Order: sequence, then C-alpha cells, then structure tokens
Amino acid sequence: MIEVENLVKRYGNMTAVKGINFRVEPGEIVGLLGPNGAGKTTTMRMLTGFMPPTEGTIQICGFDVVEDSMSVRQRVGYMPERVPVYPDMTVEGYVTFWAKLRGVRDVRARVHAVLEQFQLLDRRKQLVRFLSKGLRQRLGLAQALVHQPPVIILDEPTIGIDPRQVIEVRDAVRSLREGHAVLFSSHILSEVEQVCDRVIIINHGQIVGEGTPETLSRQLAGRQQVFVVVEGGSDARISAFLRKIPDVVHVRAMDDGFLITTKSDVDLRPTLSRLITQEGFTIVEMRAVDASLEDVFLTLTETKQP
Repeated sequence: MIEVENLVKRYGNMTAVKGINFRVEPGEIVGLLGPNGAGKTTTMRMLTGFMPPTEGTIQICGFDVVEDSMSVRQRVGYMPERVPVYPDMTVEGYVTFWAKLRGVRDVRARVHAVLEQFQLLDRRKQLVRFLSKGLRQRLGLAQALVHQPPVIILDEPTIGIDPRQVIEVRDAVRSLREGHAVLFSSHILSEVEQVCDRVIIINHGQIVGEGTPETLSRQLAGRQQVFVVVEGGSDARISAFLRKIPDVVHVRAMDDGFLITTKSDVDLRPTLSRLITQEGFTIVEMRAVDASLEDVFLTLTETKQP
C-alpha cells in the first residue's frame, strides 16, 4: 500500500529526510517514532502530497505521489497534527463538507456511518467550536475516513488531550486495522506499543531502527542494562560519574535511581560496584533489567547529529 524508496527532503543546505526506505502493508498499523525534529511530519507531508520530495519515490496503492498526485490523494486519509476545523460549522456539516469535497457518492449515508463509527452521532448538530480537544481529534479521524481511503496517515493524533480521551482515540485508531494500511506518528512510546504492529524509529532524518517492539528490544540483546540506586551525592554528580565508566553507553534517571546501558552483554555489575564504591558513593540497589521499547528508542536516538 505504501512504498518509500530513497526518500530525501532538503531545505536549502539542511537535509530533513536522508534517503529513507520503508513499506506499510494492508492490515498493518505502523508507528513512525522519533524525537521532535526527527523528520516525522516532513515525511508524512511528502507521503500525502502536501510537499514534494527532493529525491526518491513514494508509491501509494501503486500510484506515484508526484506523477499521479490526484490518484494518491483520493486513496489517502490524512489527519495532521493540528486538525483544520471550521468552528462555526456543525459536526455533521463539517464532515458533509469533506465528503462532498472528496466526491463521496451517497453523502448522507456515508456521513452517518462515519459519525457513528467515531461516536459523534449524538453531537452531529453541535458547533465544532464547542467540542473538546478529544472530540475534535475524533472529528479529524471522521473527516480523514469519510471517503473510505485504503491508506490512513495520522500525525500525532493524541497530542494535547487528556488520558481518557487518549484511550478513546487510541481505540478508534486500533479499529482501523482491518482493510487499511495505517501510518501512525507519535512520540509517546507506550501509545506506540499498544497500537502498532511494527515500529519505524527515525532520528535526524534517518531510519535507525525498524521492526516489532519485541524485535527492536532484542536488538539490545547484545547489551546489558543495570538499574542502580546510589547515595552519597547529588543526582547530577552521580549521573556524570556513571557516564564516565568504560563500556557505559547510556545513563537515564529512572524512579529513585539510574538505568545504565552497557556496550556488551558482559556482566558489568562487579565493575560498577567496585568503581562506585571507590568514588565514595553507597550502592543501595543493583539489578539487571530487560530492555523495553523506551530503552531501545533512547539508545537508538542518543547519537548526536552528524
């Protein structure tokens, strides 16, 4: 459904996307994950035809996004990070407007169906300006789906909404799996784990990791993670000391202690214990831990920009 090959986007001397390649198949929800400024939104804008690529190709359902832009737009439902709404329209009027704009045949029936799908039917006569942020996000999903596109691209659909609304939007996204290819951008790791079948991690415009959350976690199998609680100094001083220990590649504050990632799977705990004690600190707790998607993400995106 989505095929991206050697995709590049430059703005003058700055390269935002650097030759990325990936695919999204029908029935898949794929998470595009990365820190702010990694190139996620730029990639999505190119996929939807809002922005031309500098180099590379994008195929949506077999159509080239540059050569056959209209055919691509007909087959893509796009929900941007900030949903464009007309506040003085009713919910029903807004979705009807988008349905007509996209050439939906039986407008009334399709609008009714999509409002029901996203639990907006009882608010169909309400003005958009009076909707909560969570309801506006669901309205954004409704407009993106009203023409029944096979490809759905969602840019941060749960940003800025409360935990209950996050659950509602997440469930709505999960329901889209059947019959669609969904690309779902987020920087919320727990959300990606719960919604997505596969994850693509992007950093500084490059793909640095790809696979299921379980597969990505196994990429750290060659490393060891140790959780340690240390007393005898400030958190800043202890953290700075831990970072200087040979074979330590990442240190992150976690709960009351620090999660340390090492270069190899060799048990570093005896060395850590000796060096921490020699520095005059006291070890309260030390244990090995399994890698999570969050650990993978932080490890893969910790490198400085080349």
